[in-house]
Amino acid sequence: MSTLRRLVVTADPALLVTDAPPAGVPDDAERLTDDGLLGWRFAADEWAAAPEPGSGWDVLTVPATVAAAPAPLVVTDVDSTLIRQEVVELLAAHAGREAEVAEVTERAMRGELDFAASLHARVEALAGLPVGVVADVVRAIRPTDGALALIEAVTAAGGRVCAVSGGFTQVLAPLAEAWGVHAYCANELEVRDGHLTGKVLGDVVDRAAKAAMLRAWAEDAGLTPEQAVGVGDGANDIDLLEAAGCGVALCAKPILREHADVVVDVPSFTPLRWLLGL
Repeated sequence: MSTLRRLVVTADPALLVTDAPPAGVPDDAERLTDDGLLGWRFAADEWAAAPEPGSGWDVLTVPATVAAAPAPLVVTDVDSTLIRQEVVELLAAHAGREAEVAEVTERAMRGELDFAASLHARVEALAGLPVGVVADVVRAIRPTDGALALIEAVTAAGGRVCAVSGGFTQVLAPLAEAWGVHAYCANELEVRDGHLTGKVLGDVVDRAAKAAMLRAWAEDAGLTPEQAVGVGDGANDIDLLEAAGCGVALCAKPILREHADVVVDVPSFTPLRWLLGL
């Protein structure tokens, strides 16, 4: 019989002091606290009904195929997911065009615009910027709460965290090296004579490319895609979540939430780390 893993979690300050598990949670569930969150973790048979713990609690479930994987594989989007910001908007701020670029980003993430076309339009706003602004943006980036702890825990468990981004290699590469990300894929900004040209090189990393990278990284890790976790926040992550055995929508747009197995409404990777048993 297959066993899945469940997590009942809250960020409600009034519930954080709770010592007993909420309604429907087994008495032997593991109590977890970190990052301003309280969780109760337990194993359950696939046929068992999910608990109904009441107001203020979220019930999250990782499928048995992922729970039983020999090592965890997490493939995550980057902008507004692994990191708190949108890189193209940080770059556009140096050109005085942050507001207009942010509006296009928001529409693309809601699924109202073709991602590749919207990316080209946003990158055009960066034309003429000295390439040195990229280093300034890297220094300004902050990881989402719990992201670095997830990477450390997954790596310690013999697993891998990989990042696939509709953003830019010049920004993601130094972050991946500093944070211990196993592998990454992103777009390449064209640079000429020390300045950004307002173009990207090669094919855009779109939703299909993200799913393809999850499959490739799963094969490289000796896993099936059904044993992997995909994490994202917007329309460009739909295929990524659908390709994964467990798709996680992190503070996501409505268009992505309907494709997710797990919906996390707090800006933190801690619930996912707990769901992975780490």
